[in-house]
Amino acid sequence: MKSSDREQKQIPVIQVAGLKKIYRVGDTRVRALNGVDFTIYKGEFCSIVGTSGSGKSTLLNMLAGLEKPTKGEIIIAGKHIENMTENQLVSFRREHVGFIFQSFNLLSTMNAEENVALPLTFRGMGKKERIERARKTLKMVGLKEHMKHKPTQMSGGQQQRVGVARALVLNPEIVFADEPTGNLDSNTSAEVMALMRKVVNEQHQTLVMVTHDNHLASFADRIFHIKDGKIIQIEDNRNQGEEDHEQAE
Repeated sequence: MKSSDREQKQIPVIQVAGLKKIYRVGDTRVRALNGVDFTIYKGEFCSIVGTSGSGKSTLLNMLAGLEKPTKGEIIIAGKHIENMTENQLVSFRREHVGFIFQSFNLLSTMNAEENVALPLTFRGMGKKERIERARKTLKMVGLKEHMKHKPTQMSGGQQQRVGVARALVLNPEIVFADEPTGNLDSNTSAEVMALMRKVVNEQHQTLVMVTHDNHLASFADRIFHIKDGKIIQIEDNRNQGEEDHEQAE
């Protein structure tokens, strides 16, 4: 790794401190998150892995500003998002964040090019520039031959590549992915994961992915293992020696 890359990795993009989320279910208090602390740096691909009910989806929703924490701080791109109003959060997500969903969420009446260009309309970008940017991004994810295809004319893997392109077309600082390969077979899942890793590395973006699958989580630079609302282990794929040392401590 070059020293410039190493320095870039050390720029904090997401900082979480003392994060708690308590839901009331009747008279019962359910602690979905029970004191979470971590920092994610620019250019990192981090996965949050845990079983159903571990708190991983709640954590992703907090980071994306879709849910408010009961207590704690979330600093993203230097801004405290836990204090933002709903309008501020909408604007913040539009400027800084891309989303990749499990269910693709493509519009069936639009072709790949139009689906990818759609988020750019909310930025007020002209049609010519929108289409140019969409085509460039579709080429980047290997869909040069499928730009005019509608979702029904594409495989699940191709549809998810469109989903990846749609998230990346805004050139966001951070991409959040929620079980992004949940509807794909294992071979296609591995292809999409490798693609996401490659593209994020090339664009120096930060990718945070939630998954229940340990194998898919292993594509990440660091793996955050979550259980009962707490991060119980952070596994570093880039330098196993350091991780072993940390665990020994």
